[in-house]
Amino acid sequence: MASLIVCDGLIRRYGDRTVLDGIDLAIAAGRTTVLTGPPESGKSVLLRLLVGLEQPDGGRLLIDGEDVAGKPGSLRRIGYVPQSFALYPHMTVRDNIAYPMRIQGASEADLRDRIARACDLLNIGPLLDKTPDQLSGGEKQRTAVARGLVSDVEIFVLDDPLVGLDYKLRERLMDDLRQMRRDLDATFVYATADPLEALAMADDLMVMDAGRVVEAGPVDRVYDEPDHLRAAELVGFPRASRIDGRIDGGGRRIATPLFEFDLDDPAGGAGDAVVVVRPEDVMIGGEPAAGALTLDGQVHLIEDLGAELVVYVAAGGRQLTAAHPVADSGQPGFGERIRTSIAPERLMVFDAASGRRLGRGKAVRHD
Repeated sequence: MASLIVCDGLIRRYGDRTVLDGIDLAIAAGRTTVLTGPPESGKSVLLRLLVGLEQPDGGRLLIDGEDVAGKPGSLRRIGYVPQSFALYPHMTVRDNIAYPMRIQGASEADLRDRIARACDLLNIGPLLDKTPDQLSGGEKQRTAVARGLVSDVEIFVLDDPLVGLDYKLRERLMDDLRQMRRDLDATFVYATADPLEALAMADDLMVMDAGRVVEAGPVDRVYDEPDHLRAAELVGFPRASRIDGRIDGGGRRIATPLFEFDLDDPAGGAGDAVVVVRPEDVMIGGEPAAGALTLDGQVHLIEDLGAELVVYVAAGGRQLTAAHPVADSGQPGFGERIRTSIAPERLMVFDAASGRRLGRGKAVRHD
């Protein structure tokens, strides 16, 4: 698959602080690539380099094979939705939305068509003659999104475009944005710190932490088989449980405060490890599957998410997070003593020092 955007060793510094530390990534054409990670991981800075609002201190930034580092953003033909609203206070909503297309020389007929489409998508028709000081925060955000999406370009950069919007509107806009990308056959580069939004929007997922890309790939692969500990911790909601452990001298057996199990492939030597298990892989109650690791604990918190319950279980001085479908019988109660079970092959194991993946637990076979 062709790479439309390539970052080759990008560096950005603010004084003595390095905020992007040698970013290497490739963004495919015609897909939605989501940058996710905690606040101050470098997502917004990377997007500002991409659209030309800032320039890198090192490395190359290639768009369609051309190194654009040092070139003004006006020559890059990228639609941009900034994290801040960045609306012109003296312009109406209509003129704010139309401004990027006017400087590109769009005809008035094209402007009318594109603004009408944005109004239909974002429900902002009644706002067109208002100025930004007459808008609520959510209305300003929808106007900023509309302005970024009307440009006649093939690349759209969206920096946390749905932050501050209510859940129902965010859900609808995520559906509409996915459909719009397909209709336009465009490339979306999208940043969000929200793990659910990242999973819902991404074709490809780039996980950033401390100014670096720690994981990149198709969203399903990054979620199911992460290569780095931080990706396993940051991607997904509810968050995965983390348990510290130790690998024995043969590199095969792992001991944790909760249980012991074998690695599916010897790790090569003794050392500290981190075991990660996703909430959907922590089973509550019932008869444990053959070969499952079991432990008793106490329910100390329950969150009702509608279709499922998130159950936090205290066991052995640690906390395990389980996602329990509401439709299942035998729902646990607060303070209840329960038994949890985990298939060892669902346990992901990472090197504690480097964060690199070592493998999974070895399934127990019963002949």
